[in-house]
Amino acid sequence: MFKIRTMNKISPLGLELFPRDRYEVASEIPNPDAILVRSADLHNTEIPETVIAIARAGAGVNNIPVKACSDRGVVVFNTPGGNANAVKELVIASLLLSSRKILRGINWSAALAGNVDEVPELVEKGKSQFEGPEIRGKTLGVVGLGAVGVMVANDAIALGMEVIGYDPFISVDAAWNLSRAVQRAETLEGLLARSDYVSLHLPLSDTTKGLLNAEKFRLMKKGSRVINLARGGLVNEGDIISALLTEKLSAYVTDFPTAELLACEKVICIPHLGASTPEAEDNCAVMAVQQLMDFLESGGIKNSVNYARCRLDQRAPWRLLVINRNIPNMVGQITTILAGMHINIMDLINHHRDEYAYNIIDTEQKIPDEALARLRAVNGIIRVRTVVNPSP
Repeated sequence: MFKIRTMNKISPLGLELFPRDRYEVASEIPNPDAILVRSADLHNTEIPETVIAIARAGAGVNNIPVKACSDRGVVVFNTPGGNANAVKELVIASLLLSSRKILRGINWSAALAGNVDEVPELVEKGKSQFEGPEIRGKTLGVVGLGAVGVMVANDAIALGMEVIGYDPFISVDAAWNLSRAVQRAETLEGLLARSDYVSLHLPLSDTTKGLLNAEKFRLMKKGSRVINLARGGLVNEGDIISALLTEKLSAYVTDFPTAELLACEKVICIPHLGASTPEAEDNCAVMAVQQLMDFLESGGIKNSVNYARCRLDQRAPWRLLVINRNIPNMVGQITTILAGMHINIMDLINHHRDEYAYNIIDTEQKIPDEALARLRAVNGIIRVRTVVNPSP
């Protein structure tokens, strides 16, 4: 029986997928096989040695010590696209909020409540201060064409906007889903120079931190608007406040408020609501659970942030799963040990990602404990386990 520890409240729609005859799921399990988490910070949490997988019901994994997990052979999953529609809808709302000064107008109207008899007249006199442009016919630059970026681009096209997309690493799946009407930008600088609105949809990394800064803002049209519901660190905070105060930019909408941003009138701070819908929580929980079950039961890896995608249809009765460092002759050493013990390999696949490799090896015979011990003793092998095909 597999044991799953939940570190947050997880949607029942996901938890119900675990068959109760094969899975024990609780928040207090001492030695789990896997951890299911949303926002709980695992950096300062002791992760038991029994854990072989962690699934994050969400896209970001900043709350998980990914490098330490990789070194231990713990596969970390996320759920890209599970909250894509929720974030996309908030981006569309942000386009309108940044243009029409809706929020300021609502707050101003609320302040008129004490002027009972004068409200209609005051509204007519004061409404002009909240005028703003329509988004139809304007140009939106979408930086990052993953699950969210593609949906934003396609819906902006449907709203009558011109859309430019930039993503040098766009996946095949994303390209298939992207509207043909979306124009391709060869460079980020070219996109910024042409856009009236810019929406960011990138992960935060050493290469993307501070991606939009004073140098990039100088390239943009006067009065442009920036929307960042991806990660706060993608935008240099001091530089964008300066650009707003000098009227180089008209508005900045962010899902990541800070004291400095809240103090700037031209910044619209949303309290991290990008994925805060019941539908997104359900979708992410379902994806996380399905990925965990596939990995635990058959060794398949999909949507891992630290190991390569790797899947193999299981037709043999026995399966060997090996995680090792991505160094020469690892597959040769593994197969030599199996051959020396007269174990016939029926199928094999090896995929690697950066420093680590993953092997799925299907065999006709059960792998004896002696073979497993020899494999574990090989320098460079991190983890070894076996699974049985329930219906070979």
